[in-house]
Amino acid sequence: MSERVETGACFCGAITAEMRGEPFWIAVDHDDDCRRAIGGPLTVWVGFRPAQVRFTRGTPKSFSKTKGVTRTFCADCGTSIGYADEGLDDELYLSIGFFDHPERFKPMAHAYWGERLPWIEFADGLPREETHSRGRDPSLGYPKDR
Repeated sequence: MSERVETGACFCGAITAEMRGEPFWIAVDHDDDCRRAIGGPLTVWVGFRPAQVRFTRGTPKSFSKTKGVTRTFCADCGTSIGYADEGLDDELYLSIGFFDHPERFKPMAHAYWGERLPWIEFADGLPREETHSRGRDPSLGYPKDR
């Protein structure tokens, strides 16, 4: 069996990447910080270890509004690429819209279900976490508390 290889690109193509191996977590995120950063009612984050991700063209621009959380995007077209959180050691999350084949990433759960927009409904049977879906280092706190 060969290693899974996925590719991704921003809307204008200035940033491209290759991801090797299986993602460890895929979640539908209803968090209002992510909603504002992405510009949509929700997103799906695909989690990889940083060592699994290699940017093959360009360098994403980074931005941080929340202490410990760094978001990346294309400085040319604005495509959201991903985020890293110091409270989630060795985890890198890429936005489903960055992938060339988003249909290959089936979510495992809903995160921040308690913050979803009231008209969002799903009949997928996935677990619904009221807040975060990944255990964070408690000594670093949570984004909403930082």
